[in-house]
Amino acid sequence: MQNIGTLIIEFFEKSLLTIVALLTIIATFQELLAIFDARKVQLADLLLLFLYTEVLGMVGAFYKSKKIPITLPLFIAMTALARLIILQGKEMEAITLLYEAGAILILALACLAIRFRPTPVQE
Repeated sequence: MQNIGTLIIEFFEKSLLTIVALLTIIATFQELLAIFDARKVQLADLLLLFLYTEVLGMVGAFYKSKKIPITLPLFIAMTALARLIILQGKEMEAITLLYEAGAILILALACLAIRFRPTPVQE
C-alpha cells in the first residue's frame, strides 16, 4: 500500500502532465491559426508542430506505461535544435552552426547508444 506522500506526488504529476497536454493542444491550435492567417507554411512552423506532437506523444507514453522513454526527450531536443538553426537563418556565425549541429549529432549518438545497449539478463 502506498503512503499519502506518494499519492500526493502522483496526483500532482498526473495533474501537471494533463495541464502540459492541454496547453500543448492550445499552442498547436494557435500555431495553426497563425499559419492560416499568414497563408504560408514555413519549415520552422512544421518543426514547431512536430515538437508539439512529440510532447503529446511523451505525455501519452507516460499514461500508457507510467514511464517516459528516455529517447523521447532526446528527439524533442534534436527537433528544437534543428528549428533553432532554421530560425537563425543566414545571420548565424559558422561556428555557432557547427556547435548546434554537433549538439544534434551528440543527441543522435545518445539515441543510438540507448537503442543498442545490452539488455540485462533476467533470471
